[in-house]
Amino acid sequence: MENNNWTHIPVMGMKIAETLLLKKDGAYIDGTLGLGGHTKYFLSLLGPAARVLGFDKDINALRMAVKNVNDARLAAFNKSYEFIPQVLGELGLPGVDGVLLDLGVSSYQLDDGRRGFSFQSEGPLDMRFDTGAKLTARDIVNDYSVRELEKIFTDYGEEPSAAKIALAVFNARRVKPLETTADLAAVINRATPRRGKTHPATRVFQALRIAVNDELGTIERSLKFLPDILNAGGRAAVLTFHSLEDRIIKNIFKQLAADGKIKLVNKHVIEPCFEEVQNNRRSRSAKLRVIEKI
Repeated sequence: MENNNWTHIPVMGMKIAETLLLKKDGAYIDGTLGLGGHTKYFLSLLGPAARVLGFDKDINALRMAVKNVNDARLAAFNKSYEFIPQVLGELGLPGVDGVLLDLGVSSYQLDDGRRGFSFQSEGPLDMRFDTGAKLTARDIVNDYSVRELEKIFTDYGEEPSAAKIALAVFNARRVKPLETTADLAAVINRATPRRGKTHPATRVFQALRIAVNDELGTIERSLKFLPDILNAGGRAAVLTFHSLEDRIIKNIFKQLAADGKIKLVNKHVIEPCFEEVQNNRRSRSAKLRVIEKI
């Protein structure tokens, strides 16, 4: 179900544009189209012959993005950015001049309780970007072993109390299945005390979302083909919002540079300025890394 009242402020939009949009009439990819905030801004700066290919697994977000951008230079695809090479092959495009991957979760997804991404809105334990995919968060919390749950909470959420929470989830589901975000948040609350301002469910919900959507696997597989889809001198920018993803980006980019396939445009991570953080709290943990094909 669509809600056209959603808006999206593109994080670090100006910085990404000045770093990425080197050809005014070039071909670009927005691998995580979301509600189209970055693409709409980019197209306002690009020439009439430019084109942007936008990818998103969330069909509702994709439809809203097309309406929001409202520009014939955008071609939208209801696919993961993992399928960029296949789409370029089908279109007969040998390469593009720039790629953006904004790895943040859209506020549209977080705020819609029916999607189950946040413990702050009660809804089903879903968390799928692609609502046609089979695996849900409910499947994981009710069917996975204690050891598997602990590994997910540790590896994807960096949760210090992963073992305790995994056991609490196992014991709770023996009484009755966990069906909603509120069910799971209550179990976590009972299992571990609050640490400062961070709600005890924050890391667990992040971990489940990453597991449901195979986010880290998709990132790792996709970053490695970036040099193959970029034209010479083309750039790719990746925007992350937590350290787990940023470490992966940093390490893969360093390896690609060592292999002589790309050069690092910024050796140190780029962060939003003070003014942007004040105007858009969502940007406060953003980190940007940019590469260029040699």
